[in-house]
Amino acid sequence: MRKFLRALLVVMATALPLARAAAQEPARVEVDIVNTASGQRGAPTVKSVRIFSDREIREMLHSGFPARLHYRLELWGASGFFDDLKRQLEWDVIVRYNPLKRRYTATRIEGEKVTALGSFDGLDPIEAELSQATQPALAVPDGHDKYYYNLVLDVQMISVSDLDEVERWLKGDLGPAVHGAKNPGTAIGQGAKIFITKLLGGQDKHYEARSKVFRPR
Repeated sequence: MRKFLRALLVVMATALPLARAAAQEPARVEVDIVNTASGQRGAPTVKSVRIFSDREIREMLHSGFPARLHYRLELWGASGFFDDLKRQLEWDVIVRYNPLKRRYTATRIEGEKVTALGSFDGLDPIEAELSQATQPALAVPDGHDKYYYNLVLDVQMISVSDLDEVERWLKGDLGPAVHGAKNPGTAIGQGAKIFITKLLGGQDKHYEARSKVFRPR
């Protein structure tokens, strides 16, 4: 019995630091390089981890303030004396809480493409969705030059003065656009008006990550 208890204490002593480390895992973004099934070399994969770990952001979301996650993926050339920005791709994820339904919704916007990521009972499932590696459609030029990717994420809480417009946008124009009944450009245009208005700067979060240098061929 004593041997069993001693072994149990050893297991617990080992497991607790690991659990504590996992709980304190910092928020971050990651960008890596893969070869696609179609043969493209140096394709990017991106993901964001524990983006809603900040207590104040979680509380503001739960209080009805929508969050805008603005991603920017940049392709830089590294073959010259100075690095050179070659291409970039931007997209947004809008996360908001409906207190009546007690549900969170997440919507991805890229150019004129609008995708409803789903309805969730908490922020943890949304974080799990965002932490899955995805492959943005950012093509690499042919040749033997050297490149690397830089991924930028800005998390912003939309101000109180914008809440009515967000409500009309997400429940009005966005619904038909998601289902293909309306040109999503209308929803995107209204969304752009929201994003250039005042935001709660005190809660803004900025993350960056850079890939290793690679050659497409």
